[in-house]
Amino acid sequence: MRTRTQRLDELPFTPRHRRMLGGAGIGWALDAMDVGLISFVMAALTVQWGLTPTENSLVASIGFVGMAIGASVGGLLADKFGRRYVFALTLLVYGLATGAAALSTGLVMLIALRFLVGLGLGAELPVASTLISEFAPRKIRGRVVVGLEAFWALGWILAALIGYFVVPLGDDGWRWALAFGLVPAAYALVIRFGMPESVRYLESRGKQAEAEAVVRRFEDSAGPDHKPSVQDLREREGGHEGVTPAGRADPGTQPAAAGLPDERGDSLWSRRYRGRSLALWIVWFGINFSYYGAFIWLPSLLVAQGFDLVKSFEYTLIITLAQLPGYAAAAWLIEVWGRRLTLAVFLSGSAVAAGLFGLADSPGTVIAAGMALSFFNLGAWGALYAIGPELYPTAMRATGTGQAAAFGRLASIIAPLLVPLLLDGGGQVLVFAVFAIAFVIAALAAFTLPELKGTALEESGRVSRAADIR
Repeated sequence: MRTRTQRLDELPFTPRHRRMLGGAGIGWALDAMDVGLISFVMAALTVQWGLTPTENSLVASIGFVGMAIGASVGGLLADKFGRRYVFALTLLVYGLATGAAALSTGLVMLIALRFLVGLGLGAELPVASTLISEFAPRKIRGRVVVGLEAFWALGWILAALIGYFVVPLGDDGWRWALAFGLVPAAYALVIRFGMPESVRYLESRGKQAEAEAVVRRFEDSAGPDHKPSVQDLREREGGHEGVTPAGRADPGTQPAAAGLPDERGDSLWSRRYRGRSLALWIVWFGINFSYYGAFIWLPSLLVAQGFDLVKSFEYTLIITLAQLPGYAAAAWLIEVWGRRLTLAVFLSGSAVAAGLFGLADSPGTVIAAGMALSFFNLGAWGALYAIGPELYPTAMRATGTGQAAAFGRLASIIAPLLVPLLLDGGGQVLVFAVFAIAFVIAALAAFTLPELKGTALEESGRVSRAADIR
């Protein structure tokens, strides 16, 4: 008898998958919009409040402090209380905090609220990618998760549009921009009542009837050719919860899948997983360091080069548009080349683009190098979110991706603080040379990750060991 997870894996991409991806993707886009908006707010407050580069660095970095904590705690909470509930809670937290930040009366208040925003943002991303990866059909799982990550580009483009059209309207333009952050708080209700809970999580908590109902809804959406056989239904309805009529334990409800480590005591740093955990953490650190160091400071760096505020926002918007084809390319290549090669190639391309951006000295070269950086960097992000959840079994999948994301957020804290020092030491050339080096290190680490394209997600570490030596 096929397990529920096998039945999900064998389904085509159904209208229910599409609605779920869209629902999670909208939350993801709102997350990106919030992160992107702060870069435009920083540039505006430099003019209006006279913020120094150090004060701007604090505004940028404090959000990433919250994201580091949120990513770590969010993964743990998702493995304990469920993916859907934690996803909705994170949207509520950062939506309300962003709306409150629009009322900031000074730097201290803005910094405090940005920390709360970061808590919600950091927790959301690994939880959402874990939820989507656990529902996506096995043959296109990587492509679906990259599709989720592509919503980040839509959110960042929305932030650029708000930055371009709203922030320059007047002294309160940045406040109206942050007020858009209230949208995720309302959308949290849609997530809470409109998204299914992970079948793997439900089984791990012994909620067999609820898990079966979720699977059948997806099978119904796929059409009559993909509904379970009469024999399968009789066996499920005739057996006890979690046990087949023949008395065999259902593979989806083994103790190891019930939120407990298996008999080998696997953890993120056990012998089986320590190599992939280390490589994943290095990739997360490198990509966060370079991405947030570059893009959070991009409007301000353009202003420092002599472009006025509106022109710098215009260039940032154009550069941001290149994120979309980057995601599209990664989504196709990840099922052709595989996760590891796609991630490594896009990280390498990011390194080259960062070096070229550091040398750019005219509007044309700034835009061209910036678009190349957007293309490769965001394609790498898509591949990274696809590969992370595949590396760990159900009982620690959200924890594993969340801990790696939390470590990466340390880099996103450091990078904005480091940019002013690098600018003083060697200008823009030094800044982007350091970013290029970080991308290279991340690309080398990516080559050491196992290639898991086309394999089923692990339930409790009982997947074939062949995946470890590819």
